Parts: sequence; C-alpha cells; structure tokens
Amino acid sequence: MKVWAHIAKALEAHGTCAMISVVKVEGSTPREAGARIVVSPLGFHGTIGGGTLEWQAIAKAQAMLGKPAQHKLSVHSLGPDLGQCCGGRVELVTEVFARNDLAAARDFAAREESGVFAVTGRILAPDFSEQFGDSNRKLYLFGAGHVGRALILALAPMPFDVIWIDPREGAFPAAVPSNVVTIQSENPAAEIADALAGSFALVMTHSHGLDLEIIDAVLRSPRFAYAGLIGSATKRARFSKRLREAGVAERRIEELVCPIGIPSIKSKHPAAIAAATAVQLLECDELLRSAADPLAATPDSAMVGRGRRAS
Repeated sequence: MKVWAHIAKALEAHGTCAMISVVKVEGSTPREAGARIVVSPLGFHGTIGGGTLEWQAIAKAQAMLGKPAQHKLSVHSLGPDLGQCCGGRVELVTEVFARNDLAAARDFAAREESGVFAVTGRILAPDFSEQFGDSNRKLYLFGAGHVGRALILALAPMPFDVIWIDPREGAFPAAVPSNVVTIQSENPAAEIADALAGSFALVMTHSHGLDLEIIDAVLRSPRFAYAGLIGSATKRARFSKRLREAGVAERRIEELVCPIGIPSIKSKHPAAIAAATAVQLLECDELLRSAADPLAATPDSAMVGRGRRAS
C-alpha cells in the first residue's frame, strides 16, 4: 500500500497525522509485517487487520495527533491482552508527523510512485529496514465489454497494474481506477511487445478472431506466467486446434487457462465471472510470489492457474 502521499495530504490539510506500522509478528495474526494505517484528525486510510487491535491503535494514534513528532513502540498479545482469537503477538510502531515533516513526506511519496524502495534506520534501530511502495504485477486485459468492465472494478484494490486494451473507439468508461491504463489500439496483439517477465494476460474481446490472434501472440511470448481466455470448453478445443496448426508449442497450449475463473463459481453474471477470475489471478500471483524472485518469472517457466468458466 502506498502511504506517503496520504501522509503528505494530511500534513497539508491538518498539519499533523500519524502512521501505524506492523513491524513484527509472531504466531497467528490478522496482518503481516509491513501493514500500515495512516491516521488523520478526520479518519484513517489502510488497515492492520481490523478488530480490537486496530480500533485501539487508531484511538491511541488520534490522541497523539498535534503533539511533537515522535514514535512509540507497543507490543500486543492478541489473546491475553485484547481477547482476539488469533492468539499471536504483534509489535506496532505509531509515528506522529508534524508540518515540518511535509518535505520528507513528499519526497517519499515521489519515490513510492516510482516503485518499491527500502529505508534503513528510519525508526527503531540503525539496522531496521522498511519497504514502501507497491510491487504490482502487470496484467494485460484485452476487451472492454461487460466482463472486462466488471473485472476492472474487482481488481481496483488488488496488487495488479492493469494495461487495458481495446481497438474500438469509445469502448472505455470515462473514469477508471488508478491502477489502470487504457490503450485504444488497432493492433492489440502488438501491445505485448514490451511486457515484463512474469506478466499476466486475459483475453475477452468482442471478436473470436481477435481473441485467437492475441492469445497466439501471448502463448508465443515467454514473458507471460498466466494466459487466460474467456470462453467455454468448446471454444478452448477449437482454439487449441488452430493454435496447434499455427505451430504454437503444445506445452503452452496446455497451459492456457480457458475457461477462466475458479470452477466453484457457476454464475455467468459479469460481476460473478469477474469475482471468480480475480480470485484465480490472486491465487496465481501469490503462488509466484512464494518463489525466491516471484515478479521475475524465468522465460521458460510454466504458466499457472486453471479454470472452468463457460462463456
């Protein structure tokens, strides 16, 4: 989660705010180390897991607002101290910022916009390291129809930077979430030329012929760790035959995810298909992130994910 832009805005508006950071966890806890909340006089942004821990942490942070810049370490045993069933142990750092921290906050906000960065020795100890910014995976979404629009909304708060591509003029809505870039392209398949290793692709255009052209290009590229195609088992069989005849490697054809979405969701409503597909994408993303270098899948690595979603 990006936090420094929120801190800068709060300081500009109120001259004070606080950030609560999870710095260490043991056992079962609602969030991982690195989870954060930014607290202002008017509310908060982010979460450290909800429940009593979060409610008390926000209340204590708001009580510290307006006082000199400071940071405070607190340790919470979730069961004995708060009556939460998780039973783990969480260490929090609550930092209070003042207006004279605005320049530093703006600098960090700019660095967050450029990607992930680490800071060592800012709080706690000289060797304590923090990571800021989002390491989102690139997702190429082809098609701005009903399912594409629903999927864009489902993915808005999730760890994906979406490149949304459609050849039709006026196909995109007037406003899109901040993690989405729209591209109207007469040659959609060409837009993957600069794809990063480990990217995902989802194909759901208005044309089966265009779907085939795009999925052919995606499967021939070694940079995609997931390739999904909306459609039925019949569509998959027909496409597989044509891809095989066109010389696409059999292993890559077998890795094609079609139908898309987790199979337990049967509804064909666009929002339901989007939800089922978003879950599948998250599963695949987490599987890759569990590797040593998850966002840089090797060129010959197998794609991940399977589905049974009929169009």
